[in-house]
Parts: sequence; C-alpha cells; structure tokens
Amino acid sequence: MDLARTEVGKAGRRARNLRGSVARLALMAGPVAFFAVFFAYPVAAIVARGLEVDEVWRFGRIGDVLAQSDVRHVLWFTTWQALASTALTLLVALPGAYVFARFDFPGKQVLRAVVTVPFVLPTVVVGTAFLALVGRGGLLDELWGVRLDTTVWAILLAHVFFNYAVVVRTVGGLWAQLDPRQEEAARMLGASRARAWRQVTLPALAPAVAAAALMVFLFTFTSFGVVQILGGPAFSTLEVEIYRQTSQVFDLSTAAVLTLIQFAAVVAVLAVHAWTVRRRESALRLVDAATTARRPRGAGQWALLAGVLATVALLVVLPLAVLVQRSLGAPGFGYYRALTEADGGAFLVPPIEAIGNSLQYALAATAIAVVIGALAAAAFTRRDAGRFVRGFDALLMLPLGVSAVTVGFGFLIALDEPPLDLRASWILVPLAQALVGVPFVVRTMLPVLRAVDGRLREAAAVLGASPWRVWREVDLPMVRRALLVAAGFAFAVSLGEFGATVFIARPDNPTLPVAVARLLGRPGDMNYGQAMALSTILMLVCAVALVVLERLRTDRSGEF
Repeated sequence: MDLARTEVGKAGRRARNLRGSVARLALMAGPVAFFAVFFAYPVAAIVARGLEVDEVWRFGRIGDVLAQSDVRHVLWFTTWQALASTALTLLVALPGAYVFARFDFPGKQVLRAVVTVPFVLPTVVVGTAFLALVGRGGLLDELWGVRLDTTVWAILLAHVFFNYAVVVRTVGGLWAQLDPRQEEAARMLGASRARAWRQVTLPALAPAVAAAALMVFLFTFTSFGVVQILGGPAFSTLEVEIYRQTSQVFDLSTAAVLTLIQFAAVVAVLAVHAWTVRRRESALRLVDAATTARRPRGAGQWALLAGVLATVALLVVLPLAVLVQRSLGAPGFGYYRALTEADGGAFLVPPIEAIGNSLQYALAATAIAVVIGALAAAAFTRRDAGRFVRGFDALLMLPLGVSAVTVGFGFLIALDEPPLDLRASWILVPLAQALVGVPFVVRTMLPVLRAVDGRLREAAAVLGASPWRVWREVDLPMVRRALLVAAGFAFAVSLGEFGATVFIARPDNPTLPVAVARLLGRPGDMNYGQAMALSTILMLVCAVALVVLERLRTDRSGEF
C-alpha cells in the first residue's frame, strides 16, 4: 500500500514537472521568436551587409575604420560626453534625491511627477525644448545675445535635463528606505555629520548610485535625437554617425563597424549594470519610506530644499515653458493652425495627422510589448527557470542600447521578402517601437511577480489548474496594476521612439517625432514654429500618460 502511494506521488511529481517544462517553453516561445526575428535578425543582416565585400568577410575592415581620424574623434567625443553628462547629472541630481527621500513638504508628489516628465519625453522634444532656450532666436539669445546650440554645453545640459529623474528616483528610492538611526548612532559615537554620511550612508547607497550612473551613461552614450538637433555638424555620437553613414553617405561597411563597436560597449555596460543590481539586492536594513521623511529643520535644510526647487525650475520647468511659449509665437495660434495644411514639401499630408498616426502606432506597439513582456516576465519568475531563461533576461535589455538606427535600417534590409516582406506594412513601425517597450514592461512586472508567494501557484497546480488558469487566477489579480503601469511606460516610450522610426515611417504616415525632425530640418520661421507646436502636443500627451502612471504606481520605493 505504501509502495503504491509512493509510486503515485512520484508519478504526480513527474507529471507536474512535465507540465512545468511545457509551460516554461510555451511562455518563452513568443519572446524568443519576437527577439530573434525582429531584433537579432535585422541587426545581424545590416552588420553582415556592411562587412561583406564580394561575398568575403573582411574583419580587417574594423581596423581600417578605426584608423580614420574622424571616426576616432567620434569615439572620443561619444565616450567623453557620456562621462561628462553622467558626472554632471550625479552632481546636480543627488541633492534632489536626498530632498525627495528625507524631506516632507507640500506639493512633493506633484514635484516628483514634474521631474519625471523629461524622462518619458522623446529625445526630439528634449532637443527642441533646449533649441528654444539656447538656440537661434531662443530665450537666451533674445535676452543676452547668448547662443549655446552647436556647443557641447547645450548637449550636456539637455542630457542632465533628460536623466535627472533617473538619479532622483533610483537613488532616492533606496535612500528613503535606509534606516536613519544607523547614521544617528554613528553621530552619537562622535562622528561628524560628513563622516557619518561618508562611512555609513554612502556605502549603503553605492550600488544604487552606481546603477543610476550606469543607466545615465548608457542613455547618453547612445544619444541620438539630442545630439542630432543641438550638436550640429561639429558634434556626433556613434549613433549620429551611424545614421549619417547609413542614410547620407551610404557607407554600410563603416556603419556596420560602428554598430559592432557600440554593441560591444553596450554589452559591457549592461554586464556591469547587472553586477551592481545584484549587489544592490544584498541585505540592507530597510524601513518603510513613509517613516523616514520629515519637514526640513534649520536654515541649512530649508536652503537645500530651496536650491533643489530652483534647480528643478531652471533645469526642468524653464525649457518646457519656453517650448510652449515659442509654439504660441504666431498670432491666433497660427503655428497650430498651420499644422492642418499640407504644403506638398516635407509632408504629403497635413502635419496634424502625425498625432493620430503616433497614437495608433503607440497603442499597437503597447499591445505587442505588453504581451511579449508579460510572457517573458512570467517565464523569468518560474522557480524551474534555467540558465538560458535567466540569460535571455539580460538579452531583452539590448534594444535599449543597440543603435536604433541600425534596427530601423535592418528592418528594411531583412524584412523585404516573403514570408516576412513587411516594408509596405503599417505594422513595421509598431514592431520597432515595441522592441524598446518590452524591457520596460519586463522591469516593471518582475518585482511584483517575484513577490507573489510561489506556494499559491503550487497549490493551484496540485489541485489540477492548468498553467494558464494559474496565471489568470493567481498572478493576474496581484499584478493587474503593475501591468497597467507597464503598459503606460510602453506607450510613452513607443510614442517618442525616433531612431528606428525615422527610417521606416512612410511619408504619408509620419509620427510626431519624425514630423518634428523634418520641420526642424527646413528653414523658415513657420517651420520652426510648427516644430515647436508639434513638440508641445507630444509633450502634453506624454505628461498625461505620466500622470496616469503616478496614479497607478504600485511600487512606492520610487523605482522606475
């Protein structure tokens, strides 16, 4: 009897293990196929096309490209400006992280949303906002005759504007949960305030600071829209140079080499980032963030709060306000009314139609990103996930760092014959945008899915529930709000995707970022004003999406 019961138990475990393996394979099938067909294949195709000469692979071409002085200058500037942008962002944003973590003051939640607006804005809008501030006819030009566009300072300031929230929310989220009594104990033992912070708080914050710095470095190292608009012909990052070599010079060989160089750098940065994240997950003495914030005390703390508020006003609010003001420069909303007219030049349709195009593309991209990202996140949280599954988690982050220009042009090269001849299909744009949205979906849902008690899933499986029913009745009710937040992030980043979309968006169906770039590339005050008007509309749409995200946010630690 006992032997029979044991055999039955073994058979049940084997059946559950088999069902688990099948479920894991089913979950991974969609993400793996999507990543392979719409990322790995196009990137490999464009790199292979560039390196292939007379059907012979010439890897010596890499040395030939690196020997060019202008390429070495691009590499140097790309690295230098990314390091400078990262250092400047940390210098400006760390006081803000402290204020949001430790101070409680009226309007704090509104201010948190305000500083996050730049992060969800398309880089084209960021470049346009700073062009209205520091460019020809901008605010500084009108007041003091100072122009900073086509200078490195405009690029650095725009990068700080864009990445300020990354540091504030990544570092501030952990800072708010550190037990302040540890630092207070050090001070009671005779340590000065500076020494207590340096020896107690800073080591605990170091992994978060490193993770934020690496993210900022990654975003600025691969910067495209900001440098394209503000840098002029004097400054080019790798991403901008890849675009120039691909679309203007038509030198696919050089573009392929630059893509490989950028790919290697991105992989290295992501590897270091994964290491810092693992360190960050080590045991720390954490408390509820709501218990650590208090009203500022003393003149020094009030001065610090005032300084952070002034920084936010000058760095974040002023460029956006100038952008809106410039869009209203023509009497009777003239620039906005001009958007309804087709001029037969840069557009085959009235520019206003870009709004509807962008919304439709972004909604389709969001649906794709949510499905693929949710499947991947569910696979990553399974207890029987193997090494391949965990490695694929890191691979899904690559679209954030690999040249979007390469992806877009790769779409045209690779997806041009049956059964994947998609060049004339509208779905091409949402597919490219979804590649950028999937990592945000995965990163948003993973913490919540990992917090679900695995015993609930096991109990449901033992009672005979299928994997789909377990997900529907156990996981989904707990992650529903996280899923909505993930969809919001995917929508925002899809709406602003520019690097790949600029290649594949059809002339009669432009997106908002592509329309803004085209208008800025044409002379005349009317074109400039229309670019400001479209950028303002795009900014407002992203801001509304952010407000919805703030209301749905489930993770109160302040993380993205």
